[in-house]
Amino acid sequence: MDSGFRDSIPVSDKVLEMLKQCGQGTLTTQLFKRGYRQQFLVGLAPLSPTTGRFAGEAFTLRFIPSREDKDWNLEDLHKRGADNLQWEAIEAIGPGQVLVIDSRNDPRAASAGNMLLTRLMRRGAVAAITDGAFRDGTEITAMPIPAYCRANTASTRPAYHRAVGINEPIGCADVAVYPGDIVVGDSDGVTVIPRHVAAEVAADALEQERREAFLFTKIDAGAPLWGTYPANAETMAEFEAQRSKGMPS
Repeated sequence: MDSGFRDSIPVSDKVLEMLKQCGQGTLTTQLFKRGYRQQFLVGLAPLSPTTGRFAGEAFTLRFIPSREDKDWNLEDLHKRGADNLQWEAIEAIGPGQVLVIDSRNDPRAASAGNMLLTRLMRRGAVAAITDGAFRDGTEITAMPIPAYCRANTASTRPAYHRAVGINEPIGCADVAVYPGDIVVGDSDGVTVIPRHVAAEVAADALEQERREAFLFTKIDAGAPLWGTYPANAETMAEFEAQRSKGMPS
């Protein structure tokens, strides 16, 4: 299933680069201002402590509970087709996309391991996210692709999960994710941005980052919160004066 969002609402590389410069708190604040209460994937963390920033469009994969008559024979699961939509998804993902897996918040079995994430990386994907667990955590931690999960486990996927849907709306960490949504992550976590507001969020979030960098210097120098954060008219005038003198933008 293809949402069609990617064709109707283009998101430029410039917008993605702007989003990558913004922290998770800034992005969620901008989304909150637009009426989006909770777009942060609570409870998910990167396997690697040196995870860098990324931004890309969501490519989704949905799991349901496995069942013995469907997910018992590993040889069948390694054949192409409907019984192995997990691998079909890996082979279908495109450059710049983010694999987002709905594992029903269940970390008892792995959503993927280092082999699949390596193939994902070679396909040009920029990150992998599950609200369950990954396996091969030691190997994945050393890989350059950011990988977010609830836990690391050794249990194979068919023990608890069956892949049943590719590129359809899912829930990940109790956040609705639609194919083509813009997913932004860093070492603090991941935020999902509805595609149609990505450009305006990017512009306002980057401006907020610049303003708050200035406000932090004032707070760090001993200024009180009142009148500084948020900035009153006097503080904003000081910020604009600093910017007109060539403050980094």
